[in-house]
Amino acid sequence: MRALTWQGKEKVSVEDVPDPRIEEANDAIIRVTSTAICGSDLHLYGVLGAFLDAGDVLGHETMGVVEEVGTEAGDLRVGDRVVVPFGIACGRCWMCERGLQSQCETTQVTSQRSGAALFGYTKLYGQVPGGQAEYLRVPQAHYGPVVVPDDGEPDERYLYLSDVLPTAWQAVEYAQVPQGGSVVVLGLGPIGQMAARIAAHRGAGLVVGVDLVPERLAMAARHGVSVLDQRRADVAEAVRDLTGGRGPDAVIDAVGMEAHGSPVAEAMQKAAGVLPDVVGRPLVEHAGTDRLAALLAAVELVRRGGVLSLAGVYGGAKDPLPMLTLFDKQVTIRQGQANVRRWIDDLMPLVQDPGDPLGVLDLRTHRWPLGRAPEAYEMFQRKEDGCVKVVLDPAA
Repeated sequence: MRALTWQGKEKVSVEDVPDPRIEEANDAIIRVTSTAICGSDLHLYGVLGAFLDAGDVLGHETMGVVEEVGTEAGDLRVGDRVVVPFGIACGRCWMCERGLQSQCETTQVTSQRSGAALFGYTKLYGQVPGGQAEYLRVPQAHYGPVVVPDDGEPDERYLYLSDVLPTAWQAVEYAQVPQGGSVVVLGLGPIGQMAARIAAHRGAGLVVGVDLVPERLAMAARHGVSVLDQRRADVAEAVRDLTGGRGPDAVIDAVGMEAHGSPVAEAMQKAAGVLPDVVGRPLVEHAGTDRLAALLAAVELVRRGGVLSLAGVYGGAKDPLPMLTLFDKQVTIRQGQANVRRWIDDLMPLVQDPGDPLGVLDLRTHRWPLGRAPEAYEMFQRKEDGCVKVVLDPAA
């Protein structure tokens, strides 16, 4: 089959790789009909190469049609149309029973002291082949795949249940925005777009989105978000003005480790990315730092007694935090990989609603053949051509 493979820093290519096969009784094989590029994939593209091997298949936002099932794949049937959560969970362990599927004790990557295995996401998370391919092996298929209607609706109606929607929903849940309250969303990529829309849907009175890309700002604005262009506005002053001088009840950081405005950390990330793995990997594991501009802005913006919800991925082992300010302001911080299956029951009625209250059909800006994936990665990284969300079609 054809699949997108990592070949080196900022180098990916579509190659012929072996077809996946049933390896465990609870496996399934799906024929991929749509697979999206996530902002987290760009971390692999540019930063986390020390944890990848040439030929690793990328991608963790996937849906398709079941082609084959193992003998213990539960109620899953050949022909089912499914969305595959990006995290691999069993649904039966102590963590899964408590809604912490991202910490599944069956699939935890204990050798790396990491949580549940993820599709297409480095040795840190199990090095499981990803879904930017024609076919995907799905472990724990008795629990993971979410069956969606074969109703003729475009895949984009359901695809974002794999990652974007649950991640955004959890970010808003963790933000604890009171009814009629205020929230600032830093970063208006796909997660930030949906977090802003979900916050408004759930009753926030003021939703402010901050970014520097005109197309992202325009997309958020047409969904009723008050937008601030950080290139033109003093964001802190503008937010204070909008919140009576107090600051917002919550700030959602949807940017993460590669924020603009952190030149020292950026230099360290780039250095680690070009070093041999034997040197670069320990550097990231034990001395790595993130670009903290977004997180530090969130600390400054949030009101005293407010909440920071971190949805953007961080990976630094030695990040310096302004503990005096966090303590003095009595700030609560919540964070972590999305527990996808925990939020599906909340989200499914919204994505099936013909009125499309979350605007899932207004997120994808590009739908390209899988063969153009290298070009799509480059475009997405550079934020060119109005790119907000790319969906790849293996059959095109």
